[in-house]
Amino acid sequence: MQFNQLGLSQTVLAALAAKGYSEATPIQAQSIPSLLEGRDLLGIAQTGTGKTAAFMLPSIDRLIASGKRAQPRGCRMLVLAPTRELASQIADNARHYAKGTPLSVATIFGGTSIHKNKSDLARGVDIVVATPGRLVDLMDQHYAILLGIEILVLDEADQMMDLGFIHALKRIVRDLPSKRQTLFFSATMPKTIRELAGQFIKNPVEVKVTPEATTAERVEQHVTYVAQAEKQALLTIALRDETIDRALVFTRTKHGADRVVRLLAGNGIAANAIHGNKSQPQRERALGEFRSGKVKILVATDIAARGIDVSGVSHVFNFELPNVPDQYVHRIGRTARAGATGLAISYCADDERPYLRDIERLTRQKLVVQSLPEGFVNEAAKIKSTRQPTPMGRDEQNGRNGRAMQHGRPGGQRHGGGQGQRGGQGQRQGERGDQQRRHDAGPRPEANGEARPRRFDAPQGGEARGEKPRNYARPKGKFHARPARPAGAGGRGR
Repeated sequence: MQFNQLGLSQTVLAALAAKGYSEATPIQAQSIPSLLEGRDLLGIAQTGTGKTAAFMLPSIDRLIASGKRAQPRGCRMLVLAPTRELASQIADNARHYAKGTPLSVATIFGGTSIHKNKSDLARGVDIVVATPGRLVDLMDQHYAILLGIEILVLDEADQMMDLGFIHALKRIVRDLPSKRQTLFFSATMPKTIRELAGQFIKNPVEVKVTPEATTAERVEQHVTYVAQAEKQALLTIALRDETIDRALVFTRTKHGADRVVRLLAGNGIAANAIHGNKSQPQRERALGEFRSGKVKILVATDIAARGIDVSGVSHVFNFELPNVPDQYVHRIGRTARAGATGLAISYCADDERPYLRDIERLTRQKLVVQSLPEGFVNEAAKIKSTRQPTPMGRDEQNGRNGRAMQHGRPGGQRHGGGQGQRGGQGQRQGERGDQQRRHDAGPRPEANGEARPRRFDAPQGGEARGEKPRNYARPKGKFHARPARPAGAGGRGR
């Protein structure tokens, strides 16, 4: 169906034409007419199906038609998203669709200046796209007043539940007017999400464009069984393929993402990481370089991956399988977008086989088993590995013990080296740390010809009042007590 058949205004149609859009996606064709009538909506759709335009286009027309103005510290339309990247992406689309209208758009999420958020809201904003956490902070400080909201959108509701935003959502909804239009979107619709939706929406029209809990269309899915220690080499070999346009690599943890980036860099492959420990400028720079093609590899965690809507992602690598099978659906949905094809490759270690079974049960299909590449063992031996033994490998431990015995000292001891440091480096750093501590503590007594004082336990009882410890060795000769320093004469009184 064409957009000009859905009842949208000429202003919105002109904005769509400027982006080269003329034909509506299924969710847009099914949603827009009902939303223009003011109906609540329950939408079941994965990212990449065009749902941002499905709720933003009719909302812009309704906001203009109502003729109201945003009140100070308030907004007229509130869109809640689980991650900063998704919120930023929705706001960018809203600004483009609202081009040629007087509507204003602002974003509110963590990692950015809260003072700018306060400044934006102080004047009143027509459309606010926010993450729940930062918005609740502003509400608690009375800088966000939501009584004038006409339209509420909850996007990626299942992800917000996974991230623990349920209490923040309920806190936000308590402050909203009961008379409003509410749009509720989720990629999956299990019982818990449907119950949540029932608390927010009234007599909704239901739009379902993707069967529940199925993988994205046109994604070819493979799995390779490989030992955990061999995943790094396998990924490096795979990413040397020049036919890869852009690739997303998923890990379960933030530290795992950083470790993969270091591994790839050590083997001459440029990659960026995006996860919750990165600052907002770092996340925006990594995503910008990925979108522009400057860096073709982006390593991400599941949380940060929401909102990565980048065309041209040809491959998705599951370096580690997710322990929640729904996350697999979202991961591979990053490719095969806008009608393109894509390839999803999963690396499965022995301890991850239960995760794979859960994924296949959820998606109702078996992943195609792909064997290790020919000559993998020889190729893997040439690849630099950044995997550090903990605390050190057995061979390295035995080698150090042997060298230490040759020099007549006990071997295998670590001297304060940081976790992940190899033996020699950790020892040298530990020795330097000991030297620095001795320097900070001043000269040792024996260096000045003094006797080393006898060590004794921390003072207790009378010792705490300045009396001599019981095992204190009185120096020879007459003992002169130090006169008490009067309080208030600089420093603490004794």
